[in-house]
Amino acid sequence: MNNKVIIITGGSSGIGKALALEYGLLDAHIVITGRNQEKLQATIDELKQSGISIMGFPCDSSSEKETQSMIKKVVDQFGHIDLLVNNAGISMRSMFEDVSVDVLKTVMDINFWGTVYATQAALPYLKESKGGIIGISSIAGYRGLPVRSGYSASKFAMNGFLEALRTELLHSGVHVLIACPGFTASNIRNSSLNAEGNITGESMREEEKMMSADEVAKKIIRAYQQKKKTLIMTFQGKLTVFLNKWMNGLMDTLVYNSLKKERNSPLK
Repeated sequence: MNNKVIIITGGSSGIGKALALEYGLLDAHIVITGRNQEKLQATIDELKQSGISIMGFPCDSSSEKETQSMIKKVVDQFGHIDLLVNNAGISMRSMFEDVSVDVLKTVMDINFWGTVYATQAALPYLKESKGGIIGISSIAGYRGLPVRSGYSASKFAMNGFLEALRTELLHSGVHVLIACPGFTASNIRNSSLNAEGNITGESMREEEKMMSADEVAKKIIRAYQQKKKTLIMTFQGKLTVFLNKWMNGLMDTLVYNSLKKERNSPLK
């Protein structure tokens, strides 16, 4: 990855930040984006202390205009793009009958449309460099999760989009990887939206028992190097995808019973 230019959306925390660190240690030039200027700058300052070549641009992934402007700035700065990591994402937690439709639109705008905007803007440069695209999706893109209907919908859409794009790009030299972590210790649950669209600020799961963002980043980098098309992480994740394909009736019960054990779950 020496001198490769890598854009990581939503790179100021969680999996995005971990990927920025790992790719930076491989001597790539890192560009991260985020909506919070202070968090973005704090991450840049922290990673620079590790000798990483990194810069950041404030960017709301749900804005096509801001995303196009960000891609242009990267090209103006470096002249090329070698890898786009669509990592920016947000979750939600509410029963569908209680949630505001605006919350579902917000989740879709960031998770799905954000991926579309960044990918379309960067694609001409990725084709020139014969680079790659990584989409940080979720097991929720294979199996719909109760109380996370909007999140699941956005990840199903993301998976379908990237799979179609991967097929279109089959003979272009551009590699597409769909990476699906299971539950990962990151801030996505702390920043998830409730029924009214407010940030909850707390996790409903035991974060210390989950795979760390650093572990996830290492697995993603290895899978991309091996030119894998999909990466499903954790035994639980692999089992969920397998059983949902062949025994989806049973999975309805298993998933319901698992998620009703979460802290303050609305499932009874």
